[in-house]
Amino acid sequence: MEALYDVIIIGGGPGGIGSAVEAKVLGLERILIIEKTENHSHTIRKFYKDNKRVDKDWQGQAVVLEGNIDFMDGTKESTLDYFDKLLDDGMIDTRFNCIVEKVEKKEDIFYVTTPCGLDKAKNVIVSIGRMGKPNKPSYKIPASLKAQINFNLDKCGNQEKILVVGGGDSAVEYACELSCCNDVTLSYRKETLARPNPANQKMIAQYVQNQTVTLRLGEDIEGLEAEHGQVKVFFTNGNEKYDRVIYAIGGTTPKDFLKSCGIALDESGEPIFDENYETQVKGLYIAGDIAFRNGGSIAIALNHGYKIVSHILRNKI
Repeated sequence: MEALYDVIIIGGGPGGIGSAVEAKVLGLERILIIEKTENHSHTIRKFYKDNKRVDKDWQGQAVVLEGNIDFMDGTKESTLDYFDKLLDDGMIDTRFNCIVEKVEKKEDIFYVTTPCGLDKAKNVIVSIGRMGKPNKPSYKIPASLKAQINFNLDKCGNQEKILVVGGGDSAVEYACELSCCNDVTLSYRKETLARPNPANQKMIAQYVQNQTVTLRLGEDIEGLEAEHGQVKVFFTNGNEKYDRVIYAIGGTTPKDFLKSCGIALDESGEPIFDENYETQVKGLYIAGDIAFRNGGSIAIALNHGYKIVSHILRNKI
């Protein structure tokens, strides 16, 4: 007989892992994680610099863990090791390198279509990230500069002159982290940095005061070109050369995929869900990054999993 899963989880980040572990601990047995990349926690692996500190209370957001996962402060590496252990100890069925193409509900059963086959489930949790598809600038990036343009901290070296572009939390965090061993400028098109959370605003102010990060505010960037091995950046009020440019201008909500799952979106393109993280389709839930409108933490994503599974159980799957 074909397997009918109690829950299929799309996405192997903290929200997906949290959902799977809570489902196992709370008594569900037929659980499947489907992850499009070759391993879990793709965002952490790709966008976190090696040895980056990972706090439970991210940027001062004190979070009380509600479920059965004892997540603590650590580093990028210790966090990944911990998630490895959770999946191994729970013997969670996880399918990597498998892209979900469509989720369709017929009567009371969800049909999840992938190149790996067709799977059925009583419930589905969509826990995908935003940063898998980072926003890019409107102007063209010359092909010759590909190795010097980043959308994360990959390949960043030491003793480089770096321009970080963006006005949110990620931009501030990148600039401050890189300033330990680089000459860093943070560029934002508006006159003030109003978007970062209070902790990050305090941090960037301190770094600027200590002259470890330079701010270039109130200017648009009009284009880039290569010049003598560097990136020449054309600002509204002049130009400057850098060894590397890092864009931290947010990620794109995967609207087409959400629509293919039958998830309704609001006017701004964000998924619609209730206090239990259930969408307008009964049994179809949202967890993790995709449920955050203004950034969030690993601990909050783990809590999503506990709340969702608790709701599933209350509804007697």
